[in-house]
Amino acid sequence: MSFSQPQRAQRSFTARVRYGTQLAALRAQFAVLDRARPDTAARKAMGIWTTLPGNPGRRKDFRPEPGEVFRLETERGGEVVVESWGEGPVVYLVHGWGGWRGQLGSFVRPLLERGHRVVAFDAPGHGEAAPGVFGPGKGTFPEMTEAFDAVAKHVGPAAGVVGHSLGCHVAASVVHRGVSAERLALVAPSHDFGEITHQFAQILGFGERTRLRMEAIMADFLDEPVSAFDLGPMGAGGAMPSTLVVHDRHDKETPPEVGERLAAAWPTARFWPTEGLGHQRILADAAVVGQIADFLVG
Repeated sequence: MSFSQPQRAQRSFTARVRYGTQLAALRAQFAVLDRARPDTAARKAMGIWTTLPGNPGRRKDFRPEPGEVFRLETERGGEVVVESWGEGPVVYLVHGWGGWRGQLGSFVRPLLERGHRVVAFDAPGHGEAAPGVFGPGKGTFPEMTEAFDAVAKHVGPAAGVVGHSLGCHVAASVVHRGVSAERLALVAPSHDFGEITHQFAQILGFGERTRLRMEAIMADFLDEPVSAFDLGPMGAGGAMPSTLVVHDRHDKETPPEVGERLAAAWPTARFWPTEGLGHQRILADAAVVGQIADFLVG
């Protein structure tokens, strides 16, 4: 008889208790700091905000074989690890928060078979790239966009771009700001930043005084408001390329309504819901990958 399932259940229960205890302690700290020292609370919140997740789903590797690997430097001095397969029109693969290029490796073979070159990368602090500006285990959205911008400037215009989760924001914002791309595929897009910061504040138990200061720190790092990177308004005027938004109805990280709402806001987009693939498995599903590859090659 196997005891692996009860053992896993026990570990899961222990982890939940530990997480609940840590979260309760954090909420107690933020309850005090939010009232007495909101600037300190905002800095502490940013320390948590920039911490990359470590769950194993983001470490999976679906690459069929190694490609050509090279390294680039961003404007901020961060390292980007780039991997390229094949020749032809370029399709970029953009990982999400805490992810890495191998997560999107299932797209490599189908796109090669359709005569395209595939280019994926690890942003600073992610995958095999060196740590970013805040050190090991940390990351930022600006470093992710700067990474894609550096890769696109080095490699050239795109026939297509695939973004996953926060990588949808990265892909869309870089294309919106000038990198040429004929088509976009946005898989399980994240909430816009205003929604995310409100949710973050609710989880940690701090109010608007701290949240607004936290957004001010972000704006200072970005040199513009975080709302400038919200997906909805970005393509509402029809300026974005033809886009396929794919989102699973059972996604536990980002609800499918986010993708559906995005597709409705962009005149150039259409929505394709999937069933039972969640937030991570959707990247390895053969039907999804094949449909996206067909869409990207037109």
